[in-house]
Amino acid sequence: MSVRSLPTWVPWSVAGLSILLGFADLTRGGITIAPILLTLGYCVAVPWALLSGTRATGGDEPPPYRAAMVAALAVFVLYLLTLSPSTAMWDASEYIAAAYTMGLPHPPGNPLFVILGRVFSILPIAPNVAMRINLLAALSSAVAAGTWFLLAERVVHRAGLARAWRYLAGGLAALIGATAFTVWTQSVVNEKVYTVALAGIAIISWLALRWSDAPDGRRADRLLVLIAFLLGLGYANHMAGMLPLPAVGILVLAVRPRTLLRWRLLLAAVAALLLGMTPYATQPIRAAYNPPINEGEPTACREGLQLGCTFSRGTYEAFKYNFNREQYGKPGLSERQAPFQAQVGMWWLYFRWQWLRDAHNEHPGLQGALAVAFFLLAGVGAWVHRRRDRTGFAYFAPLMVSMTLVLIYYLNFRYGASQAGAADVPREVRDRDYFYLWSFSAWGVWAGIGLVWTWRSIAQLLGGSERPRALALASPVLALALVPLVANWAPASRRHDLTTVSLARDLLNSVEPYGVLVTAGDNDTFPLWYVQEVEGIRKDVTVAVLSLMNTDWFARGIIRRPIHAYDAARGPAVYRGRDWPVPTRPPLQLTLEQADSVPQVMLVAEPLGFRANGLDVSIDPGALPQVQGGGLLERADLLLLRMIADSWPERPIYISRTAGSYGQQLGLAEHLVSQGLARKLVLTPDTASADMIMVQGSGWFDVARSMALWDEFAGPEAIIRNGDWIDRPSLNSAYAYVFAGYELSEVLRFRGDSAAAAAVRGTVREMARAARMPGEF
Repeated sequence: MSVRSLPTWVPWSVAGLSILLGFADLTRGGITIAPILLTLGYCVAVPWALLSGTRATGGDEPPPYRAAMVAALAVFVLYLLTLSPSTAMWDASEYIAAAYTMGLPHPPGNPLFVILGRVFSILPIAPNVAMRINLLAALSSAVAAGTWFLLAERVVHRAGLARAWRYLAGGLAALIGATAFTVWTQSVVNEKVYTVALAGIAIISWLALRWSDAPDGRRADRLLVLIAFLLGLGYANHMAGMLPLPAVGILVLAVRPRTLLRWRLLLAAVAALLLGMTPYATQPIRAAYNPPINEGEPTACREGLQLGCTFSRGTYEAFKYNFNREQYGKPGLSERQAPFQAQVGMWWLYFRWQWLRDAHNEHPGLQGALAVAFFLLAGVGAWVHRRRDRTGFAYFAPLMVSMTLVLIYYLNFRYGASQAGAADVPREVRDRDYFYLWSFSAWGVWAGIGLVWTWRSIAQLLGGSERPRALALASPVLALALVPLVANWAPASRRHDLTTVSLARDLLNSVEPYGVLVTAGDNDTFPLWYVQEVEGIRKDVTVAVLSLMNTDWFARGIIRRPIHAYDAARGPAVYRGRDWPVPTRPPLQLTLEQADSVPQVMLVAEPLGFRANGLDVSIDPGALPQVQGGGLLERADLLLLRMIADSWPERPIYISRTAGSYGQQLGLAEHLVSQGLARKLVLTPDTASADMIMVQGSGWFDVARSMALWDEFAGPEAIIRNGDWIDRPSLNSAYAYVFAGYELSEVLRFRGDSAAAAAVRGTVREMARAARMPGEF
């Protein structure tokens, strides 16, 4: 008996049992069996159940699934050759760590990705956890490429061309879409959820077209219900999972409008969509177990998972706040954060990147010409699509509009980080090209079709579109499809990139055992979470993130965080040979209720004295963020001052160099000593020591400690070996090394150690050159 011929109750039983048993294990704190069962239920058994007992109908020739699999495999091999061996800047570390611990990344939490990522993290398919989850990104994008092959082949098939032409169009579509810069670079390191969303959009697109081939067939209704389920499941991964919905609706209206009047089918579709969204129910459960990454904490349970607090108004409100991303306070669509034409201009900037990622603006003319060429090729492909496959065009054209103009309007971004324009306009902290990954990938479908038609048209002018000699003479135009592959290989590849993980280790090792490290935001925080929670390095350090301490949940996390023993064998040599007292209490000694009551801001109208454990400083309101009436101390500032009062100097407290002048803002400048990549809070610098030197414009500098740490830093070598720094908005991470090394070399030169100074300065120069820093560095 084949799987297809099994009674329908079998797959539904497998689906129901898998999901129910998965949730049951999750409520007991399980994070190994639970995600496996949930993945089996949501991603295998439910689709199997919805399609069981039926066979495909419609069409005079089955789709070339084997050829599509070959295309997908080729793309997957390309991604394997350029796969990251570790993590990367921005959200990659956060999401890898959240998946590994089955925690909650930033709102809305992306529960489906966490489930899938956890499963991949425990599969023995790569040497380390990061690479395993990176393979999830590579596999997802390869699946999408294979699906775009099918879509392009379908159009050319309906144009009546032979199999060779169809396969060529499909192959070009897969190649162009897969090697677009953002698609490629997101597929070789799992920066977030976008490649999983891409696979979902592509699969839904194929299912919608298969439905249109036989809208009255035996499994037509089941296909629509499956599409609804996948839309909901896609939303549980990322809101982009709903992007195909308008296109599906337009397709149904174009092919069988009466379908929308069949209320039983509509009810089944709504039920399937809601079923697909049920991975969100994992969030209050996991949040109650207080995983190491518990952003948003969408539960009212403070002392573990309990029935009463889980099904309470408090959990409902916390979940809704998290689900709606209210933490970010983004304005409504009517309040534009930049003119719409500027937002379209941002998309065009990122579109130009796809075909030649000219990170240092060395070939703007060529980049612009390629962008125009691929735009026109897609225009030709769209024209062919409309003429030869109106039904498919009725779906794909609205999908492309949804993934470009509609998405641009909905996202409502400020000016892009790398976008030209006035310097004083509000800008995004980083480039947001990844939000348009879906359109860049699908662009390959129309561009591939357009390139085939362009080749045939040129050949027709040269003697005939079917004549071998004319086709050979016109064939150089096909080289356009190889341009992104060749031009983007270096900037998109992450094969040897260890800069991010090296930075994380070096920054944590700049902190003495059991210390508190104050960081500023994403790139000096998320990599640290990855190193601590995935690699198990320096878990004794408490990372206090300024941007997150303004929330209520982060303070609760600091209070609950277990005290992890310092592993001297994995720490720097400079900390060995002495005993480090193990703290018995958290750095923030408040009850959860007291932490929740800390005000969001405090107005400071005149100099404010702060005294704690011998420390006596004055906070100048002029150094704080300004409002009418004075300066503002934010919740994060108040919590840090409380940590100083509660646990310093028993616990060392450091401020990362990446936090800039934050210590001076709180009046701590005279009490901070630079050690490696961080500044240690001290009562009085040991000015009697020859190793303690005042650096003009920077502050006190501990020469011996900084030199010992520098000798063990892995970051400088990783930056030099990487040879470039493509993502310019994250360059501050490299600057931290450059400034630390420059200060160290100057101090060594001042002390007369010219050989050591020259060695450090040489490394700094190589780093600055490799990272393509401005000339003055």
